[in-house]
Amino acid sequence: MKLHELIGDKAEGLSEREISFITDNTKKVIKDSIFVCVKGGSFDGHTAAQEMIEKGAALVVCERDLGLGDKQLVVENSRKYYGELCAAWFDHPEKKMKMIGVTGTNGKTTITTVIKSILMQNGHKTGLIGTIRNEIGDEPVHTENTTPMAYDYMELLNKMYKAGCEYVVMEVSSFGLAQYRIGPTYFDMGVFTNLTQDHLDYHKTMENYYQAKKMMFDSCGYAVINTDDEYGKRLFGEIVCDKESYGANENADIRYTDVSMRANGTDFELEVNGDKHHISMMMPGMFNAANASAAAAVCIKAGIPAERVFEAIEKCHGVKGRCEVIPTGRDFTVICDYAHTPDAIENILKSVREYTDNRLICLFGCGGNRDAKKRPLMAKAAAKFADKLIITSDNPRDEIPEAIIDDILKGIENSDIQFDVVVDRTKAIYHSLKIADKGDVIVLAGKGHEDYQVLPGNEHIHFDEREIVSEGLKLID
Repeated sequence: MKLHELIGDKAEGLSEREISFITDNTKKVIKDSIFVCVKGGSFDGHTAAQEMIEKGAALVVCERDLGLGDKQLVVENSRKYYGELCAAWFDHPEKKMKMIGVTGTNGKTTITTVIKSILMQNGHKTGLIGTIRNEIGDEPVHTENTTPMAYDYMELLNKMYKAGCEYVVMEVSSFGLAQYRIGPTYFDMGVFTNLTQDHLDYHKTMENYYQAKKMMFDSCGYAVINTDDEYGKRLFGEIVCDKESYGANENADIRYTDVSMRANGTDFELEVNGDKHHISMMMPGMFNAANASAAAAVCIKAGIPAERVFEAIEKCHGVKGRCEVIPTGRDFTVICDYAHTPDAIENILKSVREYTDNRLICLFGCGGNRDAKKRPLMAKAAAKFADKLIITSDNPRDEIPEAIIDDILKGIENSDIQFDVVVDRTKAIYHSLKIADKGDVIVLAGKGHEDYQVLPGNEHIHFDEREIVSEGLKLID
């Protein structure tokens, strides 16, 4: 692509040339490429600018004068500009499809999955970008981040467009927003689920976290906001785009009521435009009534008749690792869930409590190299609804597992909750199965869809809780 085609008026004063590639990665610079100097947590691309020119880069994009003459382009925010460059490089695929973004701490994966299912069932080929997987229609695509890095994101959108996708529904993370990974994406529709403590190792404060999430609605046509959540109420009052609220509260525009739960699903009434509709779906949990309500609001706004939206919701099987019942063939139940924040663990346990006949046992840990402040809060949240806790490891990463557990235990120092500590997560799961009685429900929280565990030394091992439960059941026979 010609330089002026890529950067427009900014090419003035720069010699015209054919650009071979664009990147912010020093390892990917090739002859006649553009290198964008981005300052990260441990490396500042500006320090490598001269070296990249010597390596063959035709131009470096930077935030200050580096003395490189007509081989530099100075911009106010190079990270943001890189997102815009990536969009231009792929001829703006984000403008060629209807974009639906879902942001918030919890519920993103379920809502995006349900929206995609509704759209696909109604004949609209849809791309999915999310935590568990990316999909082009029914075709899975490898994923590394909840919100891909800028170049990968636009490349993926381009593939979706060329494959005939009409819609893209995506989880939009606070990292993706704060780091401008989505470039100039305009969301035709957006959803805000909630905001609870998470990622403060990066954002430092809840206010910063909120402001990052809010960025999505600066470029959005229609928003569906959960006003059961305090941050949702605030957001609803602050954004200026067309908007509707959802929730259980009586003032919500899209309101769910009369929720009854069972181990394999949820029944509820959904009020939309003054009309009540009964929904019986295969996804268990009070929070899934909220998730389904948000998905319904988006798809009705997209023009799909309400009855067809509700029929599609009832056919959804839910999401792997989200309140997923693992078959045991025993007189107790095992549920696998991704809950890894205080709010999420409280939500899953509160919902499961509704259909627990005997004890509710919660097994969980906390990830290493992540927000340590939430560790005792996780324990407090779990102790609210569980009868017994089994405290173990999650992904310890570079931290000592026992030290993480010590942080967790601070949250129940003054509690009378029964708990066992089993550091090895496999042994902890075996222990939960061994102590389970008739009518007990065991919630394995934190790993969800993940089929790996990250140990100290960045060692990745295969770790699928479905397989471990199956193995553990054989051991207790």
